[in-house]
Amino acid sequence: MVGDGHLGIWGATGNVYTEAAERRCWNHKIINVLDKLPKRQHGQAKLMLRSMPYVFTRAEAERLRKVFTRWCGEHSYEAAREAIERDWNRMVTFYEFPRQHWRHLRTTNPVESPSAGLRIRTDAVRRYRRVDRAIAVIWKMLMADVHLGVRCKDGAAIEEQAQRVAA
Repeated sequence: MVGDGHLGIWGATGNVYTEAAERRCWNHKIINVLDKLPKRQHGQAKLMLRSMPYVFTRAEAERLRKVFTRWCGEHSYEAAREAIERDWNRMVTFYEFPRQHWRHLRTTNPVESPSAGLRIRTDAVRRYRRVDRAIAVIWKMLMADVHLGVRCKDGAAIEEQAQRVAA
């Protein structure tokens, strides 16, 4: 579940969906880290920070984080270093989901992002006069391996990886 640190949402959702993974928003994190740096350093910091969530493996994201924290240490930006370290595991949780969902899991508002397509189909067309039909469209769009409990590592189903290794 993505809650951008809203403890009430995480608490309530965790009580109902005990298996739910908590995830933080990269856009908010980047803004928070940049707030800890002098404006003259924003350009270089943005390049480093923006690359982290778009690499294909968690290990590569970890490597980029180390590069950034080393850079912060060299320039005595301890507050920025601490900000990127805080909640790091929640920042990279999206690697445990299928790659096709990463785009939505990294966005500022992941609840709103996947629902944008639904809003376009329901608000703009205005053809769903029955609630059950609108719900059917919503489930068709959101139904995925995640709902079925498929486990992933770096965006690929773990079972697929095991089959490739065995072959």
